[in-house]
Parts: sequence; C-alpha cells; structure tokens
Amino acid sequence: MKQLLILLFSLFFLISSPSIFADDISDFEIEGMSIGDSLLDYMTDEKINEEIELSLSLNEYHYLNEPNKYVDVYLMEVFPKYDNGFSFSIKNTSTNQYLTNKNEEYTILSIRGMIHFIEDFDGCIQKRNEIVEELSKTFPNIQKTEEIFEHSSDPSGNSIIDAVYFEFDSGDRVEVSCDNFEETFRIKNSWSEGLNLSISSKEIISWLSDY
Repeated sequence: MKQLLILLFSLFFLISSPSIFADDISDFEIEGMSIGDSLLDYMTDEKINEEIELSLSLNEYHYLNEPNKYVDVYLMEVFPKYDNGFSFSIKNTSTNQYLTNKNEEYTILSIRGMIHFIEDFDGCIQKRNEIVEELSKTFPNIQKTEEIFEHSSDPSGNSIIDAVYFEFDSGDRVEVSCDNFEETFRIKNSWSEGLNLSISSKEIISWLSDY
C-alpha cells in the first residue's frame, strides 16, 4: 500500500496509513505521482518532447560529466503552489533511441517540487525543519542524514545546499533541502532559490553525483 506523501501549500505532510513503514521509494507519492510511473500518464508525448528540448537548451547540468544523459520535464501549470517549479527526471530520449516502448522511454526517475524563498534562507530552513520533523515521526525506520555542501555549479564556493536525506537500503532517497546561492551568481544565471522536496531513484542520484 502506498504511503501518500503530499506537500500542501502549508508545507506540512499528510501520510496515509502511518503505521505501515515504506521500504521502497515507489511507496512514496508527491501529488499522487511515484517513481516508476510513466510520464505519459500525466502529459502528452508532444508536451514531453517540447519540455525536453527546452530543458536541453538551458544546459542546467553542464557541470556534470554526462549533462544530457537525463533531462528535466516541468509541469508547473498543474501545481501552481510550487511557485518555483514542479518537475520530473526521465532518460533523455535523444540519447536512448534503443528504447521503443513509450512507457519505458518516459519512466519517471525523480520527482521534485520547489517553492521560492528568495534571499530568505532562514525562513526556508525553518520550513524545511518542520517537514523533516513530520517525516521523522512518520518514518522512524528510514535512515536520516544531514549535509551542508557547496553547490557544484558555483566555482566561488559561496553557494550552498543544506539538505536532509531519508535514505533507503536500495540507494533511493527522499530529500528536503534549501539552496542558498551567492546573489550575484544567482542573478547572473537567472536562477531562483528556496525549498526543494524530491524523491529520487538511485540512478538519478548517481548521475547528479558524477561531476
């Protein structure tokens, strides 16, 4: 039975059947969506490919060794409460042409909801900690770790991410984090900053760590 993990506008979580502890990332949902679902259940093929082309043009993951291996697809208009974006990670179809099954081609590997906290890092951390507290109470059997590190895209070292991870034995994880970019760097890149909630497969985590 899936554990329902929904980020409400208040940023508190409602968990269904809290006495049942999830042991697999697919047991988690954000807005009814899970890792392993087909993105075609939520978007058309045409819209997905439009988003893929846009994502590749932004070159957001240029600092990775394989920046185009996977791609982000946004679905912002459906969930406006995520005012900094709501996205999925899938394989980049242009580099995975051997895939012929559309459902396999568009398998969701990561889901992320983002909310603005521009120049309000303290406010972001406060809200992040409220969410972490609720998750910790509901899922006490999942390993929790916290890490503060420099964002790899900023060579100055002045942009940081403060993250809490709920780690599965499989290598998949749930992340609740706040990013705080050095302001000149953020404005130069036209980036936002704030609260991030994500559920990610081991596959995506490995890719994001390869830089």
